[in-house]
Amino acid sequence: MAKTQAKKDPSGADKTLSYKEYRKALFQLHVELVRLQEWVIQTGSKICIVFEGRDGAGKGGTIKAITERVSPRIFRVVALPAPSEREKSQMYVQRYLPYLPAAGEVVIFDRSWYNRAGVERVMGFCSDEDAQSFFKAVPLVERAIVGSGVILLKYWLEVSPEEQTRRLEARIHDGRKVWKLTDMDLKSYSRWYDYSRARDAMFEASDTEIAPWYVANSNDKRRARLNVISDVLHRIPYTAMPRRKVTLPRRQKADGYEEPHYPFKYIAERF
Repeated sequence: MAKTQAKKDPSGADKTLSYKEYRKALFQLHVELVRLQEWVIQTGSKICIVFEGRDGAGKGGTIKAITERVSPRIFRVVALPAPSEREKSQMYVQRYLPYLPAAGEVVIFDRSWYNRAGVERVMGFCSDEDAQSFFKAVPLVERAIVGSGVILLKYWLEVSPEEQTRRLEARIHDGRKVWKLTDMDLKSYSRWYDYSRARDAMFEASDTEIAPWYVANSNDKRRARLNVISDVLHRIPYTAMPRRKVTLPRRQKADGYEEPHYPFKYIAERF
């Protein structure tokens, strides 16, 4: 897959997006996400956003950027664990269907039914026959999802092998991130081209007119987050909804109340 060129300054060098610039741009996008949330609530719209990509591509950070300033009761993040024995016996996509959005909800899948096309196929958790059966079924399932009134957006975050290596190595040495590096991640890391082939087959089978894939270059995490949020807002036909004017009411009078002399156990102020 062709790489997206990094931003350049007039001298030709890569232009770094500073944290201040990033937060300023993200602030404005968060304002729009709140407007989107109000539109979803008032119109009863149903939105489903799927994020896929290799380990270290930045899915989690992008999802956090989207959900940072909106209600978790409206924007729900779904990241399912490995299937139970009962779920393994079900139709493959069945375990995902209960999590699809109802009216007034935005559901974000941090990995989705496309596990079958990616990690399960590459790591041998399903047979080639299972994968081919999935490829035949998934366009029909997604057509039914969209036909039910759900706005379905699918994003693939594309990271280079060099950047993936840098990020996974950083997890080894960062006590905040070491939990992210699992045995499965290490096994997956060694199979870059198996994942490339699996990605290509997934796109060929499921990049349809009714549910297309959108690819985001995620080598620059900050830009990727901004670009994805901007794209989400661009693809949903929301409008700013009227807001009631809010004024704080007067606070009641003390009416004789006095603070008690109770020995509250205050925490230590270490900062």
